[in-house]
Amino acid sequence: MSDPPHVVGIAGSLRDQSYTRMATERALDGARKAGGSADLIDLREYDLPTYNADHGEAGDADAFTARVREADAVLFGTPMYHGSYSSTLKTALDYCGFEEFEDKTVGLLAVAGGGFPVTALEHLRSVCRALNAWTIPHQVAVPRAHAQFEDGDLVDEALDERALTLGRRAVQYADIEPDPDSFEGEQNVGAR
Repeated sequence: MSDPPHVVGIAGSLRDQSYTRMATERALDGARKAGGSADLIDLREYDLPTYNADHGEAGDADAFTARVREADAVLFGTPMYHGSYSSTLKTALDYCGFEEFEDKTVGLLAVAGGGFPVTALEHLRSVCRALNAWTIPHQVAVPRAHAQFEDGDLVDEALDERALTLGRRAVQYADIEPDPDSFEGEQNVGAR
């Protein structure tokens, strides 16, 4: 593990004025305030075509997965699309496997234009379990995102504190002793 722990945030949105990216950046602020180093992996900067198992090294996949592998903890941020996480994040995750996530601490954050994005968080938690990652129990749901931000900052103090706490927990638990492999991970032969 790095000293201090290194946390990366992956925002699964390609929008220029992405609320997901803003919220993920705020969580990374929490990691920095807790003494960790932190940076954003901006998926707009990577050529990650739809995953094809016959061409697993396509585009910028090697550069992307190397950054994930080098991190001590990862924060996923996603907009909620159709009750789940974004296809942008799904494509990025498809290039990853146990080498990137087994026994790694992962935090979850989801943003919605409407109500609470709980199902997106649940779906990401399932993916993390299948990769034998250790998912932080604390998670962040940002409902009605258009009303939650002003000049790029979270305006609700309690929600802002939740985002900062997620980053702090990523540093705090970056070296947690992992649980035994999950049943889902044992069945996930494609990620090995």
